[in-house]
Amino acid sequence: MEQFSQQLINALVLGGIYALIAVGYTMVYGIIELINFAHGEIFMLGAYFAFTLVTVFNLPFWLALPISMLLCAGIGMLMDVVAYRPLRNAARLSALITAIGVSIGLQNLARIIWGARQRPFPPESLPTFLRQGIPPTESLPAFSLTETAIALPGGAYLPYRDLFIILLAFVLMIALNRLVSLTKIGKAMRACAQNRVAANLMGINTNRVIVITFAIGSALGAVAGVMVGVREIIEPTMGYYKGVAAFAAAVLGGIGNITGAMLGGLLIGFAEVFGAGYIPYGYGSGYRVAIAYIVMIAVIIIRPSGLFGKSTATRA
Repeated sequence: MEQFSQQLINALVLGGIYALIAVGYTMVYGIIELINFAHGEIFMLGAYFAFTLVTVFNLPFWLALPISMLLCAGIGMLMDVVAYRPLRNAARLSALITAIGVSIGLQNLARIIWGARQRPFPPESLPTFLRQGIPPTESLPAFSLTETAIALPGGAYLPYRDLFIILLAFVLMIALNRLVSLTKIGKAMRACAQNRVAANLMGINTNRVIVITFAIGSALGAVAGVMVGVREIIEPTMGYYKGVAAFAAAVLGGIGNITGAMLGGLLIGFAEVFGAGYIPYGYGSGYRVAIAYIVMIAVIIIRPSGLFGKSTATRA
């Protein structure tokens, strides 16, 4: 029971992170039908920006998080204007190759600026409830488990850090859903997703809508990057592995469908955690990264449109 409860908590945390990243993929694809493979690197940059702000500029964590979101939103907008907008009417393969090039470029730029070694967030820069699992230092005493976690029935513990990540992910998902459903810019996004040419003819500035979509998706990716940095480590390739799993989540939910991306993120998170925890003989942990690929391939074979995607047919 204790192991199941702990795995459930880990699955919710990982699923929430995947959902935050997956909506960035699905929002962009829904409007311009582009798989932005550089989105994983935006996620990675969010973690590095927050790390730099708290270590170099000595900003508090609560200030570093929104600044990282703004910086990543700006990079996402710049990415669209410089790399993708000139190819808006080009063949899809051209935009896809460009996205892969941007991804590799950002990854190597991070390696040049911050180095290739893994970096944890310094414990002194984090609020007390986010320090669970961090070894004590001379300047930072050890915290007992009861100070950083909530005791659950069955002997399991819910770290305040994980509770914060879960709640933050769900709040942001609800806020995004309300934004798309109720606001003027959300209606413009839905109009562009349905028919970009018709939306342009109706007076909607489609380029403005697209660049705002990049900004929102990048900001959410930055939040996910910071949360992973707090919970694990930061490295230049972190965006690749999490990005692939998040892309699988977007495919599972139905690429282009925001609700599907949220649910797909949770399902991929559950599949990874419980697969790693319950596949016998230790194979689960060794093949944890492959689980996202397996799920994605299965979805493409069984239901190519995903759980919430709409099947489309091309007339002869």
